[in-house]
Amino acid sequence: MEQHSKCYCSVPFCSNSKRKQPYLSFHDFPKDKHLRSKWIAAIRREENVTFTVLRGSTYVCSQHFRSEELYVKEGGSRSRLKKGSVPSRFAWNHFESRHEDRLTPYERASTPLLLNTEAATGERVEQGLEAMLTEPNANAMEHDYCRPPSPGKMDAAAARIRELEQKVMELEKEIKQLTLLADQPKLNRFCSTDEEFRFYTRFPSEEVFMMFWGSVAPSASRIVYWTKAQREAYGTPSPHRKLGLIDECFLFLCRIAAGLKEQALASMFKVSLSTVSRIIITWTSYFYLVLGSQPSWMTRQQVQATMPKKIHQYCPEVRVLIDCTEVRGETATSVTVQSESFSHYKNHTTFKSLVGVAPCGVITFVSKLYTGSISNQELTRRSNFTRLLQPGDGVMADKGFQIEGMLAEVGATLIIPPFKRSVQFTKEDAEKTQAIARLRVLVERAIRRVKEYHIWDGVVPLSFTGLVNQLWAICCLMSNYQGPLDIMEDKPV
Repeated sequence: MEQHSKCYCSVPFCSNSKRKQPYLSFHDFPKDKHLRSKWIAAIRREENVTFTVLRGSTYVCSQHFRSEELYVKEGGSRSRLKKGSVPSRFAWNHFESRHEDRLTPYERASTPLLLNTEAATGERVEQGLEAMLTEPNANAMEHDYCRPPSPGKMDAAAARIRELEQKVMELEKEIKQLTLLADQPKLNRFCSTDEEFRFYTRFPSEEVFMMFWGSVAPSASRIVYWTKAQREAYGTPSPHRKLGLIDECFLFLCRIAAGLKEQALASMFKVSLSTVSRIIITWTSYFYLVLGSQPSWMTRQQVQATMPKKIHQYCPEVRVLIDCTEVRGETATSVTVQSESFSHYKNHTTFKSLVGVAPCGVITFVSKLYTGSISNQELTRRSNFTRLLQPGDGVMADKGFQIEGMLAEVGATLIIPPFKRSVQFTKEDAEKTQAIARLRVLVERAIRRVKEYHIWDGVVPLSFTGLVNQLWAICCLMSNYQGPLDIMEDKPV
């Protein structure tokens, strides 16, 4: 009969069950009345109202049979009994199936006090009393380890050991996976597609980002935080870097490109708020130094080689296109500062910058941010933009730039859309206006790319005043890594 999980041993003081000890086999009482009566007498039970032998529900476990009485049928998995076998291994004849059935050393030493114990242990108490009368020191010398463990306990221990070994292997595998995951750059957890890289970093793809990182990684490895310099000055050791270099770079890009707040970044990267602030300050200075040291101003030969054909046809002498743009800033409490930074064009407190773009769409010049009340002419003069020009260069701007005299000092010319002097433009003026307008769109697109860095979405706080110039230059120069602007020469603007 197939054994189910609710098999229980009917021997007194044995609590084995198929659910707790699945490695044991449970055997029905025999059908032969004579042999069944031997089983009942052997287990010291009597059939009455409280105990009835029922086929399929009354069992004796395999621990109460000798090993030679058990066998496994060929091709089978369950132990079977030899014909005529009778259970003979019990707690009262010195076979303990469970640890709790054994007497403790204190109980064995105190056997005279246990004369009124249960009937199942009476025989053991009598033997202990007899041993104490004949050999008074016999129980005092006996210990738990004097007896070898029972076969049932050895089987249970072996099964438990195998179970624990399997659990240890699983935990070691899990620890290894967690270690590998911890060693991987955290950017891999957030960026798995080009769209995610574009959102978090503004780089068009993972390939472009990794190329950029490969170019700056050697110098980034020598970054020293200003806090570390302070600690070394006072003899205090610097703390261990909690993030890898590439993760710190990614954190900085998440701040300026995705516009994530510092508290959100601290939660994402599992670091403190002060660590996030230190990383942003350090990498702002680093990128401003690295990107600002690279030559961004294009030579006349480079401009001519990359100039669109349509522009070259009407404005071959153009070297750069310029325009001013503004970002909103927090209003100061000082009336004087408010008046200086208030922009009548935006009707708000702003910071203003001059941006220069080559005809191919690359930003080649970025000025510092000035207060919003400054005029375009004054901003152009203060930015020292004209020092980069050569005689014969053409500078394209809108009609609001009155800088002809300033450009004439260095031999450059101002290219602006022609003014309407009659009722209708001539064909040449119309084509030139269209060409200039098409090229002017490049400046707007380039500036729009810069402002798509979400750090400029809100109002620039006054606490950012010390970093705002560096962040503005970084965003302008990094926008060039997004690829060429779309110049549709065959379509009117």
